[in-house]
This record gives sequence, C-alpha cells and structure tokens, in this order.
Amino acid sequence: MELAQRIAQSGIPYVAFGGGEPLGVPHCWEIFDELTAAGVSLKLETDGTRIDDDAADRLAELGVQCVQISVDGATPAMHERVRPGGSFAAATGAIRRLVARGLTPQCVFVPTRINLGDMQSVYDLAASLGCSAFVTGPLMRLGRAAEHWEDIACSAAEWENAVAALHAHVRACRASMALSIYPWDIVTEIERRCESPQAMLLVVPNGKVKLLNALPFASADLRHESLDEAWRAYCAAWRSAPVRDFATRCRAEPALLRHANETWALP
Repeated sequence: MELAQRIAQSGIPYVAFGGGEPLGVPHCWEIFDELTAAGVSLKLETDGTRIDDDAADRLAELGVQCVQISVDGATPAMHERVRPGGSFAAATGAIRRLVARGLTPQCVFVPTRINLGDMQSVYDLAASLGCSAFVTGPLMRLGRAAEHWEDIACSAAEWENAVAALHAHVRACRASMALSIYPWDIVTEIERRCESPQAMLLVVPNGKVKLLNALPFASADLRHESLDEAWRAYCAAWRSAPVRDFATRCRAEPALLRHANETWALP
C-alpha cells in the first residue's frame, strides 16, 4: 500500500499487474482503489478464475483500461491440460461478465506444441465472446516453460506456419477483433531491450526492481529506496557489464533463462 501511494504521488500514469494471479492477493482491491483514485490507469493480466459478478462489478467501477484473460484452448479439456488448475468455464465466463459491463477484455493465447492447432478456434471463440483483441506470440522460455521446454515448445517453423495460417483465417472471416502477435522470442527481446530499454520498472513481490522478466538482475529494492533512486539504478543497470554479458550469452546458452525468476544483486 505504501508503494501504491508513492506511485500515485509520483505521477506515474500506468501500472500493469501480472502473475502469478494478481486477484489472488487479498489486498489487491485496496491497491487498485488507491491507484485509480489518483488517476493511474490499470492493466490486469489474469486467468479469470476470480472474476465473479462482484469482481466484474468492481473492475467496471474502477474503469480498468485493459484486462487480459488467458484462454489456451478451444475446449475445456485443452485449456485445462495446458493450464493445470485453470478453468475454461471460469475464463470464458469472466470475459462474458466483463463484456456485459461495458469492458472490452483481451484474450491471451500461449502457444505450445500441445495446443497450437487450437489457435484459430480460440481466435474465433474470443471474437464471439466480444473480446477487443486476440494476443499471442512465441512461447517465452521462462519459468515452468523453461523447465519443460523440450516437451512443450513448438519449433520455429511450426510457429511461423501457424501464424501465417492465422493471418489467412482472419482475412477470410473478416473479423473486427484486433490481432496482436508479439514479434520476438525471449532472446531477441533481451537483445532488443539492451539497445532500447523500456521506460518501465518491473517490481516483483519482494520489492526488488528487475530489468525484464527474463533477466535475473535486480537493480533496486523499493523497500529501502525511493522510486527516483530505483529509476536511476534501473537506467544504469542496462548499461552495466554483467547485464550486457548475460544478454550476449543467452543466445548460445539458453539454459541461462532458467534463472529468470531469480533476483541477482548487481555489483
């Protein structure tokens, strides 16, 4: 809550909440209220399982700018195979509730070897539910995906063919829903961000400030440092030798990405 107050006081215009599952945090609504009262726009990335009627009402009242809901299969069986512990009914139900309240959620599809054949069908499902956009991109070699990469990742050729087929499908059906396909894999993302960092602090639950979800370096700690101090440290860290060296090595040594969820201190 203290950090939310500092963000509000600083004039930061936009805050995005990802996961894990942000709606699983008991005090999330207090944080959302604090930020929106100060005019901060919110983005929420969620699996939809906690968006019942009451939560949908609250999100509509807050006027959340962007809600992204993960749907990783066109059927309950596929979605729940790719996303253990998730619920197809809950995800699609959350989309319906938000659309009914005037919000325009986005559908996020994470492609794997298992569900790649469902991508066009999930696009059609998202359009039928009233989503404003279908968001996808190459599977990121992070977290659990990195641990099981050989089992779940589709090849570059399979991904390129699926993207071409999706573009053709969208043109043929003339759907009005936006199609947003992220152009880079995670290694290219690291390389590009080294040359042109985002103006965005990534704050993880222990208060550490990371440079990028794929990089293990923590440049600051907001439990002890101000936002101004964290911003200056963040900018400097992108130019540091350890970060540059790690980024250079990732293409030849993708196993380094297994450290993505860690928070290494910079010298």
